[in-house]
Amino acid sequence: MASSLEIKKELYVQCFDFVENRFNTIQNTINEIQESLTSETKSSAGDKHETGRAMLQLEREKAGSQLAEIQKTKESLSKIQISNTSEFIGLGSVVYTNKSNYFIAISAGELKVDNDVFYAISPHTPIGQLLMGKTVGNAVVFREQQFKIEKIF
Repeated sequence: MASSLEIKKELYVQCFDFVENRFNTIQNTINEIQESLTSETKSSAGDKHETGRAMLQLEREKAGSQLAEIQKTKESLSKIQISNTSEFIGLGSVVYTNKSNYFIAISAGELKVDNDVFYAISPHTPIGQLLMGKTVGNAVVFREQQFKIEKIF
Protein backbone atom coordinates (compact mmCIF):
# COMPACT_ATOMS: atom_id res chain seq x y z
CA MET A 1 0.00 0.00 0.00
CA ALA A 2 1.28 3.44 -0.92
CA SER A 3 2.21 5.96 1.76
CA SER A 4 0.25 9.18 2.26
CA LEU A 5 2.94 11.16 0.47
CA GLU A 6 3.03 8.72 -2.47
CA ILE A 7 -0.76 8.88 -2.82
CA LYS A 8 -0.70 12.68 -2.73
CA LYS A 9 2.15 12.81 -5.28
CA GLU A 10 0.31 10.45 -7.63
CA LEU A 11 -2.92 12.48 -7.37
CA TYR A 12 -0.97 15.67 -8.04
CA VAL A 13 0.71 14.14 -11.11
CA GLN A 14 -2.66 12.95 -12.46
CA CYS A 15 -4.10 16.47 -11.99
CA PHE A 16 -1.04 17.99 -13.66
CA ASP A 17 -1.41 15.61 -16.64
CA PHE A 18 -5.13 16.47 -16.85
CA VAL A 19 -4.31 20.20 -17.07
CA GLU A 20 -1.50 19.64 -19.59
CA ASN A 21 -3.77 17.57 -21.85
CA ARG A 22 -6.49 20.25 -21.76
CA PHE A 23 -3.89 22.96 -22.40
CA ASN A 24 -2.47 21.09 -25.41
CA THR A 25 -5.92 20.39 -26.83
CA ILE A 26 -6.91 24.06 -26.63
CA GLN A 27 -3.53 25.17 -28.01
CA ASN A 28 -4.02 22.84 -31.00
CA THR A 29 -7.53 24.22 -31.54
CA ILE A 30 -6.17 27.77 -31.54
CA ASN A 31 -3.45 26.81 -34.02
CA GLU A 32 -6.01 25.15 -36.33
CA ILE A 33 -8.27 28.22 -36.19
CA GLN A 34 -5.28 30.46 -36.90
CA GLU A 35 -4.34 28.31 -39.91
CA SER A 36 -7.93 28.44 -41.17
CA LEU A 37 -8.00 32.22 -40.82
CA THR A 38 -4.66 32.58 -42.59
CA SER A 39 -5.38 30.14 -45.40
CA GLU A 40 -8.90 31.30 -46.16
CA THR A 41 -8.68 33.42 -49.28
CA LYS A 42 -11.27 35.82 -50.60
CA SER A 43 -13.89 33.80 -52.42
CA SER A 44 -16.38 35.05 -54.96
CA ALA A 45 -19.14 34.62 -52.39
CA GLY A 46 -18.01 37.60 -50.30
CA ASP A 47 -20.69 37.51 -47.59
CA LYS A 48 -20.21 33.79 -47.03
CA HIS A 49 -16.46 34.39 -46.70
CA GLU A 50 -16.98 37.17 -44.11
CA THR A 51 -19.39 35.00 -42.13
CA GLY A 52 -16.83 32.18 -42.10
CA ARG A 53 -14.11 34.53 -40.87
CA ALA A 54 -16.41 35.95 -38.18
CA MET A 55 -17.23 32.43 -36.98
CA LEU A 56 -13.52 31.56 -36.84
CA GLN A 57 -12.82 34.76 -34.88
CA LEU A 58 -15.52 33.79 -32.37
CA GLU A 59 -14.05 30.29 -32.08
CA ARG A 60 -10.62 31.80 -31.49
CA GLU A 61 -11.96 34.08 -28.74
CA LYS A 62 -13.72 31.14 -27.08
CA ALA A 63 -10.54 29.05 -27.22
CA GLY A 64 -8.58 32.02 -25.89
CA SER A 65 -10.82 32.30 -22.84
CA GLN A 66 -10.56 28.53 -22.29
CA LEU A 67 -6.78 28.94 -22.42
CA ALA A 68 -6.95 31.72 -19.81
CA GLU A 69 -9.06 29.42 -17.61
CA ILE A 70 -6.49 26.63 -17.94
CA GLN A 71 -3.73 29.08 -16.97
CA LYS A 72 -5.68 29.90 -13.77
CA THR A 73 -6.10 26.18 -13.10
CA LYS A 74 -2.34 25.67 -13.57
CA GLU A 75 -1.67 28.49 -11.09
CA SER A 76 -3.99 26.89 -8.51
CA LEU A 77 -2.23 23.57 -8.96
CA SER A 78 1.21 25.17 -8.60
CA LYS A 79 0.24 26.51 -5.14
CA ILE A 80 -0.05 22.98 -3.74
CA GLN A 81 2.80 21.89 -1.52
CA ILE A 82 2.65 18.09 -1.68
CA SER A 83 4.71 17.58 1.49
CA ASN A 84 2.46 19.85 3.60
CA THR A 85 -0.05 18.18 5.88
CA SER A 86 -2.58 19.75 8.19
CA GLU A 87 -5.27 18.56 10.52
CA PHE A 88 -7.59 20.98 8.71
CA ILE A 89 -8.74 20.45 5.13
CA GLY A 90 -7.21 22.93 2.70
CA LEU A 91 -5.74 23.17 -0.79
CA GLY A 92 -3.73 20.01 -1.43
CA SER A 93 -5.47 17.89 1.23
CA VAL A 94 -6.34 14.27 0.59
CA VAL A 95 -9.59 13.54 2.39
CA TYR A 96 -11.10 10.16 3.20
CA THR A 97 -14.77 10.11 4.18
CA ASN A 98 -17.12 7.22 4.88
CA LYS A 99 -18.62 7.77 1.39
CA SER A 100 -15.94 9.08 -1.00
CA ASN A 101 -12.32 10.20 -1.09
CA TYR A 102 -11.26 13.64 -2.29
CA PHE A 103 -8.16 15.49 -3.39
CA ILE A 104 -8.67 19.21 -2.85
CA ALA A 105 -6.84 20.71 -5.82
CA ILE A 106 -8.57 21.33 -9.15
CA SER A 107 -11.70 19.92 -10.74
CA ALA A 108 -10.26 16.96 -12.65
CA GLY A 109 -12.88 14.30 -12.04
CA GLU A 110 -12.29 10.75 -10.90
CA LEU A 111 -8.70 9.62 -10.27
CA LYS A 112 -7.40 6.23 -9.17
CA VAL A 113 -4.38 5.39 -7.03
CA ASP A 114 -3.86 1.68 -6.41
CA ASN A 115 -7.42 0.46 -5.84
CA ASP A 116 -8.72 3.68 -4.29
CA VAL A 117 -10.90 6.16 -6.16
CA PHE A 118 -10.52 9.87 -5.45
CA TYR A 119 -12.42 12.85 -6.76
CA ALA A 120 -10.16 15.76 -7.62
CA ILE A 121 -12.21 18.82 -6.72
CA SER A 122 -11.57 22.53 -6.55
CA PRO A 123 -11.94 24.21 -3.15
CA HIS A 124 -14.45 26.50 -4.93
CA THR A 125 -16.92 23.71 -5.78
CA PRO A 126 -19.94 23.27 -3.48
CA ILE A 127 -18.52 20.08 -1.89
CA GLY A 128 -15.06 21.68 -1.72
CA GLN A 129 -16.46 24.67 0.17
CA LEU A 130 -18.20 22.36 2.63
CA LEU A 131 -15.00 20.40 3.29
CA MET A 132 -12.57 23.34 3.59
CA GLY A 133 -11.42 23.97 7.16
CA LYS A 134 -13.00 20.78 8.52
CA THR A 135 -11.08 18.18 10.49
CA VAL A 136 -11.26 14.42 11.23
CA GLY A 137 -14.54 13.50 12.89
CA ASN A 138 -16.48 16.40 11.37
CA ALA A 139 -19.48 15.61 9.21
CA VAL A 140 -20.82 17.50 6.22
CA VAL A 141 -24.14 17.13 4.45
CA PHE A 142 -24.11 17.37 0.68
CA ARG A 143 -27.10 16.56 -1.55
CA GLU A 144 -28.94 15.04 1.39
CA GLN A 145 -26.06 12.66 2.14
CA GLN A 146 -23.97 12.89 5.27
CA PHE A 147 -20.22 12.39 4.96
CA LYS A 148 -18.03 11.77 7.98
CA ILE A 149 -14.38 12.79 7.62
CA GLU A 150 -12.20 9.82 8.56
CA LYS A 151 -8.67 10.79 7.50
CA ILE A 152 -6.84 13.87 6.18
CA PHE A 153 -3.29 14.24 4.91
